[in-house]
Amino acid sequence: MIRVVLAPFIFVMHTTLQILNLALWGGLIIVLGLVKLLLPNGRIRTAWNKVMHALMFSFGRISVLLIRLFNKVDIECSVHGELSKNSWYLIIANHLSYLDIILLIEFATHRIPAPKFFLKKELIWLPFVGLGAWALDMPFMHRYTRAYLEKHPDKKGKDLETTKAYCEKFRTVPTTVINFVEGTRFTTQKHLSKQSPYENLLPPKAGGVSFTLSAMGELFTNVLDISLLYPENKRHPMMAMLSGQMTKIVIDVNVTPVPELQQESERTESEFRLYFQNWLNGLWENKDNRIKKLLES
Repeated sequence: MIRVVLAPFIFVMHTTLQILNLALWGGLIIVLGLVKLLLPNGRIRTAWNKVMHALMFSFGRISVLLIRLFNKVDIECSVHGELSKNSWYLIIANHLSYLDIILLIEFATHRIPAPKFFLKKELIWLPFVGLGAWALDMPFMHRYTRAYLEKHPDKKGKDLETTKAYCEKFRTVPTTVINFVEGTRFTTQKHLSKQSPYENLLPPKAGGVSFTLSAMGELFTNVLDISLLYPENKRHPMMAMLSGQMTKIVIDVNVTPVPELQQESERTESEFRLYFQNWLNGLWENKDNRIKKLLES
């Protein structure tokens, strides 16, 4: 009851501290990113990137510490399998809130290599986030509508070209590539409008992630199938967290094999996409069932 009464004050204090935390680490990353433009490729740039990744991890850790400070929250993290900082991972996760990104950055700390998110191009203008992501070599995707592509057919496939170009950057150093394959955050309205066959998920899109696999799939050690849940704050998890109302967070990580990649020798591009979409649909069905069990428990 006391937390409900104090929620507006908690919201102001918590939001202010989260913004300051983002501004501090994001600002430092942007400054180092500008300096990095002057550095030659090689060991110096690699070492510089490690410093920048350490700043990103610091942002994630402190952000989660603030969440714990302002919320009486139980964060339950389960990992089914072995993880290593010296491996390449492809994370396929459901998407419920911007809070997901903070949790995934904090989860990666001391467990797996620095994560790279595929971001919407509009986020480049988000203060500290956009330029910070640019400095960390995260790809920005231009998602064109079907109507736009009909008028501008020359733009077709540009997203895939961007994916391939950035994947080349990830080949030399252990990296974690994160893809929210639903393409957007889950809401009840989107769930109904897309006529999702899943109870707790939106239909997955195979395009970008299948191209990532075809571009550098032989490097990936495993796929990390991550399920993020806010079981007692489903409707507005970000607002609940900032207001001190978040009570439980579940991060369930299933370490799975990389799907067979035989596009070059045995499958055409269309056959590979169909194969991967079927693989992804099966993964999503299992994830939906696992989420049901987690919610029930």
